[in-house]
Amino acid sequence: MAHLARLQALGRLPAGTMNRTEAAYDLVLKQRLMAGEIQWYRFEGVKLRLADKTFYTADFFVMAADGQLEVHEVKGVWTDDARVKTKVAASMYPFRFLGIRRGKRNAGWEVEEF
Repeated sequence: MAHLARLQALGRLPAGTMNRTEAAYDLVLKQRLMAGEIQWYRFEGVKLRLADKTFYTADFFVMAADGQLEVHEVKGVWTDDARVKTKVAASMYPFRFLGIRRGKRNAGWEVEEF
C-alpha cells in the first residue's frame, strides 16, 4: 500500500490528460477502430451523474461494432473508491462497464465486467 500512497500523493493529472496506462490503452482502441472492431471511442468524453454533486467520468466511452455502448475504466491499480463508483455507475446506466488492467508483466490486458 505504500506504493499506492506514493502514487496518490503525486496528484491527479489535469482533466483530459491521459496517464501512461490510459495512453497505452488508447493505442489498443485505435487499432481496434482501424480493424473495424469498434465504431467510435472518446477519452473522458462522458460524465455520468451518480447523485447530487457526485459524478463519474468514464476513462473511455466506446461504441462496439454492433452499436452497443461500453464504458472502459482503465486502472493500473484499483482503489476501493474507484471500484465502488464504477459499480454504482454500472447499476444505474444501461451501458456495458468493463474494468481494464494491464496484464502481469505488461502482457496484454485483463478485463473485468461489472
